[in-house]
Amino acid sequence: METYRTPDDAFAAVEFRPASYAEVTDPDRPEDGPTLRMAYVDAGPREPGTPVVVLLHGEPTWSYLYRHVIDELVAAGVRCIAPDLIGFGRSDKPLATTDHSFARHVEWVRELLFDRLALTDVVVVGQDWGGLIGLRLVAEHPARVAKVVAANTGLPTGDFDMPEVWWMFRRAVESAPTLDIGRFVEAGCVRPLADADRAAYDAPFPVEEAKAGPRVMPTLVPTRPDDPATEANRAAWEVLTAWEKPFLVAFSDSDPITGPMAGLLQQLIPGTRGLTHPTLTDSGHFLQEDSGPELGRVIADFVTG
Repeated sequence: METYRTPDDAFAAVEFRPASYAEVTDPDRPEDGPTLRMAYVDAGPREPGTPVVVLLHGEPTWSYLYRHVIDELVAAGVRCIAPDLIGFGRSDKPLATTDHSFARHVEWVRELLFDRLALTDVVVVGQDWGGLIGLRLVAEHPARVAKVVAANTGLPTGDFDMPEVWWMFRRAVESAPTLDIGRFVEAGCVRPLADADRAAYDAPFPVEEAKAGPRVMPTLVPTRPDDPATEANRAAWEVLTAWEKPFLVAFSDSDPITGPMAGLLQQLIPGTRGLTHPTLTDSGHFLQEDSGPELGRVIADFVTG
């Protein structure tokens, strides 16, 4: 697997917390042991008994997306682990789109959280692809998870078509000669991004060939019943429809892509019952940008309550 490692100086102007790093396995060379560097933010207290929240981002962002959420959680005495998916942020970036698969991304995050960091009793927070990956981890490793927060996400199996607005996004990503990451993030927000924030989303990709991850992720979403990820996602749904641990649905009011999933999650997952599920107003797909502090407080109350 040929990879690209973004130089540290590409992030020099980005105001964000420092990264920690762990090695995860290159599936093309498992006999060589871990060979991919995966970045993550580890913030907040680490005393025994401190609640741990895992914040999983999606396409085409990185852990920077959660900066305001992290601030609120740390202030509430919560430890935060916010990984950068392989191919994104400060993590190594495979240069071939064929190096990415749904299963590989699930395994890379699992290896980081459970093998390298040995986390238990975590609260999994997932948005966009962070939810697709996170819900698989929840279903496949339920003993490691205490609570779940789903924020503008779902777990498609390909049995139902995606909305046209999602297909428009996929076609735009596939056809763009140059992928403007900051512009795509801003298009998923209600409020315009500050110039510094747009630059922060562009920072991980100083060369176009490093964008294989953002380019390929839309094509990895199951859109047909025979998709390679369909059976694993169906198996995850079998677990989720019997999930009774607390499961919070915290969606925004202005996300045409995932909006309908909020009601479906509440209908199908037993752990949602008896909870008050907030809707973050005046917020788009990237609700962490539009309502980051509010989302942070929602999660903090859910974790510590």
